[in-house]
Amino acid sequence: MVPQDSLLVILVGLIDLIPMPPEPARRKRGHPKIYSDRLFLKALVIMIVQQVHTPSGLLAILAQPTAEMQVLRQELSLPDGRFACRRTWERRLAAIPGTLPAQIACLGCFLLELLNLWGKNACAAAIDSTVLIARGGVWHKKDREKGEVPHTSIDTDAHWTKSGWHGWVYGWKLHLVVTAACNVWLPLAAEVTPANVADNEKAPTLIEILPPGLHFLLGDQHYHDEALVRQCDRRGCILVTSFTGKNNPYPHHDDGVKVRQILHKTRSIAIENFNEHFKAIFDVHGAVPTKGLLPTQRFVLSAVFVYQLAILYSFLQDLDLRIGLKALLKAA
Repeated sequence: MVPQDSLLVILVGLIDLIPMPPEPARRKRGHPKIYSDRLFLKALVIMIVQQVHTPSGLLAILAQPTAEMQVLRQELSLPDGRFACRRTWERRLAAIPGTLPAQIACLGCFLLELLNLWGKNACAAAIDSTVLIARGGVWHKKDREKGEVPHTSIDTDAHWTKSGWHGWVYGWKLHLVVTAACNVWLPLAAEVTPANVADNEKAPTLIEILPPGLHFLLGDQHYHDEALVRQCDRRGCILVTSFTGKNNPYPHHDDGVKVRQILHKTRSIAIENFNEHFKAIFDVHGAVPTKGLLPTQRFVLSAVFVYQLAILYSFLQDLDLRIGLKALLKAA
C-alpha cells in the first residue's frame, strides 16, 4: 500500500478541497463533459511533479505497476472505474491552458483569505513579467522575415524581447501579479505569451481578475499607462509605477521621492525574488522543457498552480510558506 504521507498523492488529493472558477453562463455546444475539470488538474500536478510534459508521458508513468501509480490512476478515474482514452487526454490537456489563468486567480483569492495576508499586511501586490528561454535554437529576424526556419529545433511560436538584465532573449514571458509586503510570495494572476508581447498590453487581463481589497498595485516604468491607471481607479486601487516623467531626471528630488523609493523597493523584493524562487523550484533558469505555445503555457501555468498548491499544503502542515518548497516538490 502507498503510505498515507505520500506527498504526490496528498498534493493530488488537495485538488478536491480547492474552489473552482464559475462555469460560463452559456455552455458550449457539444457533448457534456464526462470527466470533470478537477480530474485534469490532478493530472497536471502529476505531470509537473514527475516532470513529464506530454499526454503520452503522463499515461506511460500511470501505467507503471507501482502502488502509488495505481492510487493515482484511481484518482484520475470516474467512480465507476472508467479511465479516459488517449484521445480524450490529448484533447482536454490541449484545451486546459485557456482555463488555467482563471484557476490560478481563483486559488490565489482563496489562499489570500485563508492565510489572511491582507488582514495582517498592506493590501499591496506587484506586477511584472519575467523572460523564459525557448527550447532549441533561435529564429533570427532575417530568417523570420524570409519565412525560413533553418533548424527543426527552433520553436517558431516563441519570439524576441530585450531584457535590461539578460539582453536579447528568444522565448516567452510569464506575466505575473504576486502579493507584496507579505511574508509569502503568493501568485494572484498569471499569463504566458511570446516574449514580444508588451507588459502593459497584457496587464489589463491580469488586473481584471485580481481579488477585491487591493489598495496598491506596484509596477515598473513599463506599466506607466493611462488606461491601466483608469482601470485600477475603477477597481479602487492605486497603480504606482517607477516612471517619474521626462522632466524629472535621475537623481530625483521631488516631494514624493522617498515614498516611491519604499514602494519600488517593496515591488522589487516581491516580484524579483518570486521570479528567481519560481525558476529555481521548476528548473527554468535555462530553457523551458516544452516546445510550442500551448505546451509551454500548460507547463508554466501548471507550475504556478502547483506552487500555489504547495503553499496550501505547507499551511495545512504548519510549515514555512517560503522556504523549502523546492525540496517539498522534489520529495514528492
